[in-house]
Amino acid sequence: MTQNSCAQTIGVAMSGGVDSTVVASLLLEQNYQVHGFFMLLPLPGLEQQLSKVRLVADQLQIPLHFVDFTTIFSQSIISYFINSYTKGLTPNPCVVCNELIKCGRLLDAMANQGMEKMATGHYGQIIHKNGRAELHRAADPAKDQSYFLCRLSPKQLDRVILPLGTWKKADVFSQAEDIGFPHFDGQESQDVCFLSGQNLPDFLEEHGVKNQAGDITTTTGHVLGRHRGIWQYTVGQRRGLGLPDATPWYVTGLDPDNNRVIIGKNETLFQTVLSVSDVRWTIPPPQVWQGKVQLRSRHRAAQAKVSPQS
Repeated sequence: MTQNSCAQTIGVAMSGGVDSTVVASLLLEQNYQVHGFFMLLPLPGLEQQLSKVRLVADQLQIPLHFVDFTTIFSQSIISYFINSYTKGLTPNPCVVCNELIKCGRLLDAMANQGMEKMATGHYGQIIHKNGRAELHRAADPAKDQSYFLCRLSPKQLDRVILPLGTWKKADVFSQAEDIGFPHFDGQESQDVCFLSGQNLPDFLEEHGVKNQAGDITTTTGHVLGRHRGIWQYTVGQRRGLGLPDATPWYVTGLDPDNNRVIIGKNETLFQTVLSVSDVRWTIPPPQVWQGKVQLRSRHRAAQAKVSPQS
């Protein structure tokens, strides 16, 4: 990022963590007018987060805005999370939140406050080619978070900047110490933010999802046991089935319509073809093309042939 002589006004999505803190500091060093924005969400430990983000904003001497998304977050993200499990699907709440809340509602709230761009602490790169914003991986593959931004539209990408796209995490911690923030401990949560360590079955039960026992069957329909509710299982799961055998059983599918968990042996897990829907393309693809496909955030991308379903 180059020195800015026009004093462009940028809103930083602040969490009180090391990444957004360093992002705000880097932008200040380059003479941007920086405002911090903190989302009020229905999360455990919110008061502790508020204390952290206020401390950061005070030390950096930047204005701090609070935007209340408590209701819309519950309606759009938490509801999506719960409904996915009841349908036998594995939700991806961080991806949906980045699309609808952080780079959706928050981005618009920043614009209403006069911000020209939004900056986040994500590790990824937005590259402009031929007048179009494209999402690319971070320079450090170990920290790449482009997966979590995969549903942003070109219009959203055009309004977002990712200052840490070329940084390594160790350098971010070092930078934080240099600017007077030595207290970051390097621990990062891997939990869904609104769970915050809470047991998933307990969370779902609190939100009205009841255990409904049903059959565990093979792919041919042979009943081998009973399950405790399909939302407690995921494809590829081995543990917790309670079906001792010479070789392990794995969950190969979930059938919510018939309340069945379908299992098979290891070899039945592998597929050569899969179907996807509701894909967000930042670059219009050709009809048939060869590319790398990544199934989840820490999955190694694999070469594949991609084509529309007839």
